[in-house]
Amino acid sequence: MDPYSLLRHLPLGRFKEPPPVVNVLRLAGIIGGLGRSRRGLNLASQAQLIERAFKTPRLSAVALAINSPGGSPVQSALIGDRIRALAEEKEVPVIAFAEDVAASGGYWLACAADEIYAHESSIIGSIGVISAGFGFTELLSRIGVERRIHTAGERKSMLDPFRAEQPEDVERLKSLQTDIHGGFKDYVRARRGERLKGEDEELFNGEFWTGRRALELGLVDGLGELRQVMRARFGEKVRLKVIDGPRRLRLPFGFAGSGIGGPDLAASAHALVEAAEERVLWARYGL
Repeated sequence: MDPYSLLRHLPLGRFKEPPPVVNVLRLAGIIGGLGRSRRGLNLASQAQLIERAFKTPRLSAVALAINSPGGSPVQSALIGDRIRALAEEKEVPVIAFAEDVAASGGYWLACAADEIYAHESSIIGSIGVISAGFGFTELLSRIGVERRIHTAGERKSMLDPFRAEQPEDVERLKSLQTDIHGGFKDYVRARRGERLKGEDEELFNGEFWTGRRALELGLVDGLGELRQVMRARFGEKVRLKVIDGPRRLRLPFGFAGSGIGGPDLAASAHALVEAAEERVLWARYGL
């Protein structure tokens, strides 16, 4: 039997088109590193996952599942730039899906995608820059503690929480914030282009909105959930492949480290502070 006759007798099912594949990259949590544990999203922790997300042959798209209240503008930019570089190199579309929050740096990550979707109740926006801290000057005076600080360089110390706030320090901080805010605005304009429908004074004043209002402002392209949108676009048989990192052993609170005398209480204290810092970021958006 000649080869062509053999092909005609083979079951057709063996030559069916494979289902479309969409790799799902989860970007969840605070952006940057918090304290000693360096928890959070940063390029060092995400680089390998991002690479893997674009490696699958015949990839239809990469979906970003984003749930972040923001954090470091530098790490937001580094992660976003790496995603864009691979998307253009591999010629693979990237689609972002906001879950509870894609705000501040979280929205920066979403803008790395070609399209952005959100739930109608997602929190979107907060295109601004914030710095927060505490002042302890009165507390120190009450308990009889004197603050001593020595620098080489007039501007080495800025906004020391144990000294009274200095107007020149606040002015320097605002100058830094203005520069960072300008870069954020430029990135959003470059990525969203003519899809933006609001005025700059409204879009870039740090306000945040629900997904429904964000759609009206052109900050997102549609309302919908990842699985639903991907099935509508690529068919019911689309394969959604989650790109996971290695699982880490999670110890009970208070056992982050141990010494000869038992649990490392200092590590537990650091963990408590980090948890409080993280809670403050989420709480800004009512979560």
